Amino acid sequence: MPPERLSPDDPREWLNRANSNLAQAKARDPGVYLEDLCFNAQQAAEKALKALLLHRRVRFPFVHDIGELLRHLEESGQIVSEEIWEAEQLTDYAVETRYPGSFEPVTEEEYQEALALAARCVAWVKGQLL
Repeated sequence: MPPERLSPDDPREWLNRANSNLAQAKARDPGVYLEDLCFNAQQAAEKALKALLLHRRVRFPFVHDIGELLRHLEESGQIVSEEIWEAEQLTDYAVETRYPGSFEPVTEEEYQEALALAARCVAWVKGQLL
């Protein structure tokens, strides 16, 4: 059952959406491309970071660039570990692999790494909001 919907200016609603994307990223269906699961992993990290920016009362751009969002957090005084900065790798899944193109298909190893990066980012944000 989905969580109760909250106001769009409530960081918890953004975290709910991040958790929803993370659940979709983990849902393995034989008919789903790994690229699409990685896109959901990227979306989970992006929405989680935007939840933290909102919590810190930082206006954020509506971009898919994880690095840019992390820079905004650091500029606001938030300490961001190297481990969280690794989530910057997810940015490529926001655009590059979303549509048919001339990229190499995502491997199982890349998918597992994207999932781990997104889960780490969402958990970190959750810890910051508590």
